[in-house]
Amino acid sequence: MNSLLTITWDMPYGLELGSFTLRYYSLLFAGGFFAGYFIIKRIFTAENIPDKWLDSLVTYMVLGTVLGARLGHVFFYEWDYYKDHPGKILAVWEGGLASHGAAVAIIVALVLFSKKVTKKSPLWILDRIVIVVALAAVFIRVGNFMNSEIYGRAANSSIETVFLNPVRQSIINAYGDRILAVDFNQKSDKLITDSLDYPQYTMTLDFINEHEPLIAKSFVERYVASRLNNLAMDEQNVFIAEGTTAEIIDANNDLKIKIDVLGVPRYPTQWIEASAYFIIFLLLFFLYWKTNKAHQRGFLFGTFLVTLFGFRFFVEYLKANQVAFEQNMDLNMGQMLSIPLVLVGLYFMFTAHKKQNEVETK
Repeated sequence: MNSLLTITWDMPYGLELGSFTLRYYSLLFAGGFFAGYFIIKRIFTAENIPDKWLDSLVTYMVLGTVLGARLGHVFFYEWDYYKDHPGKILAVWEGGLASHGAAVAIIVALVLFSKKVTKKSPLWILDRIVIVVALAAVFIRVGNFMNSEIYGRAANSSIETVFLNPVRQSIINAYGDRILAVDFNQKSDKLITDSLDYPQYTMTLDFINEHEPLIAKSFVERYVASRLNNLAMDEQNVFIAEGTTAEIIDANNDLKIKIDVLGVPRYPTQWIEASAYFIIFLLLFFLYWKTNKAHQRGFLFGTFLVTLFGFRFFVEYLKANQVAFEQNMDLNMGQMLSIPLVLVGLYFMFTAHKKQNEVETK
C-alpha cells in the first residue's frame, strides 16, 4: 500500500546545554505530571479536599510511577541483564521504563496513600487519579516518539515514519574513533518493492583524521554496511542495498564518504497510542464531571484499565518487539501483562453499582 505521507524523523534526543543534554522525553515526562497536578487540584478543590492531601499525593505518585516503571522494565523485559548488573537497576537516566510496572506500582502507592493520609477506600483516589494518568500517558508516548523508541513494525501505512537518529547513534557508538558525524539527506524518489516502499537517503559519514580514502570507502561498504544490514528487522531502520557503492569526497583533509541507503518505514505507533490515550482521558474527564459515575466506587478506575490496556493489547500487534525473547512468542510481554489488568478493570466496572449501594445504605 502506498503511503500518503512519509515522515523522516531525525531530531536529536534533547537540547545540548554545554556538557549536559536536556532530553525532550524528560521534559514531556515532567510535563505530564505538571498538567495532571492542575487537573487533580481542580478536582480536590471541587470536593473541598485539604491541600495537604494533594502535596502528599504528588510524592506518592512520583515515587510510584518512576520506581514502578523502572522495576517493571527490569523484571519484565531485561532481567537476564540486570541480574548480572544490579548496580544498573536504578539507572533510570539510561532508559528503560515499562507502563505495566508503573500501573501496578501506582496502585500500590495509592493504597498506601489512602491508608496513611485519606483514611478512605483506595478506590476513591483511584477513580480520580486515573483521569490524570491517562493524560500523562499521552505525554509519555509523545516523548517516546521524540526519543525514537517504541516504534511500530516495518510496514507501509497511510502515515509512516523512518527513524534515523538511532542509526546515527549506533554508528557513532560503534565507530566513534573513526567517524565524527553522520548526516542524512532524503531523495525525492522511493524504491518500490512488492512489500514496502523504501524512502531513499544519502548517508554521509564524516571521518576523523582519515588520510586513506580508499580504505575509508572499503570500511563503509564492508563494516558499516554489515552492521546496518545484519540487524533484526525490528531494529533495522536503514539498510544498504546489495551492490551499492560509496562515493569519496576528499577536500582539504576533510574526508567524507557518501553512500545511498534505504529507510525502513514503520507504523507511527507512538502517535497512535498518544491519540487513543487522549480520547480515554477525555472520556474519563467527561464521566467524572458530567455523570454520576464518580459516585460508583471503582467504575472510573475499571474503565481506565479496560480501555487503556485493552487498546494496548491490540496496538502491540503493530509494534516492533522490545526485546529479543519476544520474537517467538504468540503474545508479547506487553500483551500478556495487559490481560490481567483488563480483567481487573472489568471486575470493578461490573461491581461499581453494587459498591455505590453499599455506601448509600451505611
